[in-house]
Amino acid sequence: MEKRCRVSKFCILCLLLALVAVATIITLWTIALTGADQGDEDSAPWDRYRLPNFLIPLMYNITLWPHLSPDPVSGLYLFTGTSTVVFECETQTDLVLIHSNKLNYTLLEKKHMALLLASGHGFVPNITSTWLEPKTQYLVVQLNGPLTEGETYFLYTEFTGELADDLAGLYRSEYVEDGIKRIVVGSQMHPTHARKTFPCFDEPAMKAFFNITVIHPPGTVALSNGDEKEAVNITINGSSMIKTSFESTEKMSTYLLAIVISDYTYLSATLGDISIRIWARKKAIEQGQGNYALIVTGPVLDFLQRYYNNSYPLRKLDQIALPDFYYGAMENWGLVTYREAKLLYYPLISSSRDKKSTATIIAHELAHMWFGNLVTLRWWNEVWLNEGFATYVSYLAADHFEPTWGLKDQIVLNSIHKAFSVDALSSSHPLSTKEASIFLPDHISQQFDTISYKKGAAVLRMLSGFLTEPVFVQGLSKYLHRFAYRNTIGNDLWDTLQMEVEANNIYLPLRVHDIMNRWVLQMGFPVVTIDTAKGNVSQKHFLLDDAYISEESPYNYEWLIPIQWMKSGVVKSDIWWLTEKTAINLEMRSGGMWILANINVTGYYRVNYDLGNWERLLAQLIKDHQVIPLTNRAQLVDDAFNLARAQLVSTSLALRTTSYLSAETEYIPWQTALNNFHYYFLILDQTDVYHPMQDYMKNLVKPLYLYFKSMTSDWIHVPPRQTDQFNQANAIQMACKTGITECQTLTSTWFKQWMDNPHNNLIHPHLRDAVYCSAIATGETAEWEFGWNQFKNTSVASEASKLMSGLACTNNTQLLERYLSYTLNPAMIRRQDAAIVIQAVASNRVGQELAWNFVRLQWEFMFTQYGAGSFNFAQIINAVTARFSTSAHLQQLEDFLSEHHALGFGSATQAVKQALERTRANIKWLQQNKREILDWFINQKDL
Repeated sequence: MEKRCRVSKFCILCLLLALVAVATIITLWTIALTGADQGDEDSAPWDRYRLPNFLIPLMYNITLWPHLSPDPVSGLYLFTGTSTVVFECETQTDLVLIHSNKLNYTLLEKKHMALLLASGHGFVPNITSTWLEPKTQYLVVQLNGPLTEGETYFLYTEFTGELADDLAGLYRSEYVEDGIKRIVVGSQMHPTHARKTFPCFDEPAMKAFFNITVIHPPGTVALSNGDEKEAVNITINGSSMIKTSFESTEKMSTYLLAIVISDYTYLSATLGDISIRIWARKKAIEQGQGNYALIVTGPVLDFLQRYYNNSYPLRKLDQIALPDFYYGAMENWGLVTYREAKLLYYPLISSSRDKKSTATIIAHELAHMWFGNLVTLRWWNEVWLNEGFATYVSYLAADHFEPTWGLKDQIVLNSIHKAFSVDALSSSHPLSTKEASIFLPDHISQQFDTISYKKGAAVLRMLSGFLTEPVFVQGLSKYLHRFAYRNTIGNDLWDTLQMEVEANNIYLPLRVHDIMNRWVLQMGFPVVTIDTAKGNVSQKHFLLDDAYISEESPYNYEWLIPIQWMKSGVVKSDIWWLTEKTAINLEMRSGGMWILANINVTGYYRVNYDLGNWERLLAQLIKDHQVIPLTNRAQLVDDAFNLARAQLVSTSLALRTTSYLSAETEYIPWQTALNNFHYYFLILDQTDVYHPMQDYMKNLVKPLYLYFKSMTSDWIHVPPRQTDQFNQANAIQMACKTGITECQTLTSTWFKQWMDNPHNNLIHPHLRDAVYCSAIATGETAEWEFGWNQFKNTSVASEASKLMSGLACTNNTQLLERYLSYTLNPAMIRRQDAAIVIQAVASNRVGQELAWNFVRLQWEFMFTQYGAGSFNFAQIINAVTARFSTSAHLQQLEDFLSEHHALGFGSATQAVKQALERTRANIKWLQQNKREILDWFINQKDL
């Protein structure tokens, strides 16, 4: 009995230990996915990730000297610097916490890493100790007494950092021109990399003035946010150098600081008393690649000044194209940095899509000069207001400059549909989250996603729609004037807009604050269902698969929904508000006519109808599709396909929405259909559905292919409208992909002509994406090698981008494996482009498994050696798992997560959760729909 008792206790103890171990693993896994806690209030201040508000920075005086040759001892490229930060003591404290990451400090008085002085004649406590806290990224300065409330102090430091090629903080970039290797020093302080360059209070609310001095070699020019004040020749250790100092910046956040050293030249213009310059490599400027950016900038800046009713607050606006840059661009105040392919446009080689990209990204970054830079959100939990607003306004500003492009309609395709695709997952997230939940650098990086940019733009567009644009703009102007050079929270904007609503007698069912909280504080969006037989209208949280919902809503997933609608082509003038789960609108009883809701897709929601109304809408599309507005033709397709994925309508009905496309020639509906068919190809291209689907797509796209063949006189001319140019490229891409022999022969011939005469590429720029992919896919090793050589030798970034994507189209697995291996060698594929190559290979039918295996094998190396500054890990995870639709795929993904949970996934944490959810949803969808889809495609052969 005793022995048995002891054994039982031992067993119980073992069981308890096992349970504790499991709980620990779960906790660690949760931390890996969601991040650690901010820290207990009783923990030491340096163990918490947020700064206390005891000290307020006023000004920085910073001198930086990036060394453009490697250190003879370590072999590393380094930079040295000194900093004096002036700050005011708001609350007595005996501790100075200032952000610092990967910086080494020179020991100063009494062997400390900093020196403290006071501006007045008050008591200055002595520094008793200084140390670095790598985990929370602080330089800690402990004092022997408290700082005096209201007194101003100076903290002086000397430091050294690595001038690495990691695209974060102050970094090194290299390029070759005329056979000579050249070095550019670039910067990327956003969101938390300023602390990697100098010790600073690196939070957006800690605004200050910056006085920057840069030491650089003769033959180079230094740029920063402020105007150049003076540049003097100096000698350091026998070497001639230039010391350039800049005028003080406006009061701004650390993440907006920018510093560039290069041998670039520039183009210039003026807008009133504002100096505008476009900086780039000398050859690029000589070739005129900066001309379009210069032409765009002035009118866009002028439009924004009038739109905001607020003058641009600086005297200069520099924009510079960097050879290596992590983001597409960064809105540093007065010195905007870009990837080359985003800023530069070369008419002889760049496409109309490149031209659109240049115009819209310039508009996006300049929109930030006010919304983000002049007025800054207090913390990163509301970055969607900065990024969503800049995204929305970029369409307006670019449309003002290029009114024939139809950009205001393309926001539906490029932002709203893309936001829907992510926001329909239960692993999505609200636009705004609790401030306390965002504190780790990885947390902050994850905020800059599709939800913040694209859903943010969609929701603000909807807000503008129901307020009316004049009232919306009036409110924005007052908001910017009221909070200039300050920090705000989202409610400040809602309160300002509410005042304009009341001043203009705009009817709303509730206050702006109460309406917008539904869209901002709960994730997802509604599907509005209209029963046109009875006039019943209801709303429901739309999810592709509601089996995995994991987050509760403070509003029980109920929205206040503005609905604009029409009946058989006649638009109802007033907005009708759906303010409850269910309501009745007797006017929406069809009486045998069709009802169409969400006119021009101004609302951020999907719409479903009773089957009778769907049939009437489908009949109208076949009879005369132009009666239905352009964006709504696209929306009917997109809604139907996604409603079918959520099991709310039949898959056959969704497929039937595409039948009318044989008579459609407009870009937006076609691109929408292709985007939705892309999902089918991802999930079904390894099944017996693939060939019948290919046959259907071939028959569907052939009229479009012939339409553009005729319009262009057998491909000699170029369609005059930009959207027709986009759709012509679609027609060629799909015609070749689905096996239309005439198309494949055409693209192969064009590519072969180029191979025969490498210095004379006659393929039209706006068709090159499609032609390169088709020719390399149907070609042999010779075509791939030729494309690779052209990629390595081109000096035009947009052309390099097209070739980079085209090389991933080959069906030769050995070439794809070789191409993937190049992503680990910056001499072959720039770090900024590595993720793009992996994504491109993963999108290839024969490349997905290769890309997934490559990522699994190299994850630890990429994650630890490259880091988030140069690799977009979230995009990589999304790409390599996009085709996952089997239990085997799910097991591989779970094994991958288990294997690397200790290492973590950083900025890809949310993407990992979404990949799991998507894979489960894909498995379920395939099981439920494959048979119906196969039958439908087979039946189309007989039509």
